[in-house]
Amino acid sequence: KKIMSSVIMPPQLVTKLTCLLIMITFVPLTNNLTLTRPPVDEPIRCLKESPFLVLMVPVTPHNREARDIIRNTWGKETTVLGQEVSHYFLLGLSKEEDGLEDLQEQVLQESQTHHDILQSDFLDSYNNLTIKTMVMFEWLSTHCSNTSYAMKIDSDMFLNVQNLIDMLLKAPKHLYMTGMMARGAPVLRDHTSKWFLPYSAFPESTYPPYALGMGYVFSLDLPKKILEASPHVKAVYIEDVYVGLCMRHAGLTLTDPPHGGLFRTTEPYLKSGCYWTSVITTILQNSKQLSNVWEIYQTEEHSGC
Repeated sequence: KKIMSSVIMPPQLVTKLTCLLIMITFVPLTNNLTLTRPPVDEPIRCLKESPFLVLMVPVTPHNREARDIIRNTWGKETTVLGQEVSHYFLLGLSKEEDGLEDLQEQVLQESQTHHDILQSDFLDSYNNLTIKTMVMFEWLSTHCSNTSYAMKIDSDMFLNVQNLIDMLLKAPKHLYMTGMMARGAPVLRDHTSKWFLPYSAFPESTYPPYALGMGYVFSLDLPKKILEASPHVKAVYIEDVYVGLCMRHAGLTLTDPPHGGLFRTTEPYLKSGCYWTSVITTILQNSKQLSNVWEIYQTEEHSGC
């Protein structure tokens, strides 16, 4: 099966991902959809701009609304505490073959307008998030050599870029990853679970430490180490777990955030009037909620929180 185009996928990653796909036998990771035009890339922007921080946002091709909301909220924060910040959206191919050409034309036009889209030739689905994450690491390693840090962040997340930059200015500069940590997480053997893994894929009863995939931050020397480890690590479709497995193989450790309240899974039911100015991330119900939360956050900022 065709895995992805070589337009933004260098041969070494295609080889690594071929191994990745061969090792995953219990869940489909690719389809054989093809594009009639090349995938979308921004091959020189990151190197030219040399931002301090790059935000990488996985999102499906059809979810233009989420991309526009991010562009109008935390994605428009381009200079924070004197540091340059940029963002990119990571796309695969639409699940729907019908209308694929029209959607691709829309994505191309969007890219020409905003220059923030990276698209590769693989099926964009939950089960392929490991591929999307490895594509992200390869792209960063290849195109962002002058960047200090990157963050993988989901499209349904609130992000306080100022608090993130403030943390990173005091953070380790090398082989660094932080976020919301999972330590000693049990492997789920229930076939009905979204996160089911059979013994054949991973025989251990608990996972090694990993940063939850909705939002983790890392120094830009880390992607190369993860890519080097990946051919030696049996693949799983749970992408954050897979990154943790690669980290373990490479002998790398995670760094806890300065305090536990910075990366939040949910907004507390009872919270202070300055909640959004006190955190780095919080999972929202959906990306539409971000517009409302962003207004509250800006009000908190202006009130002196």
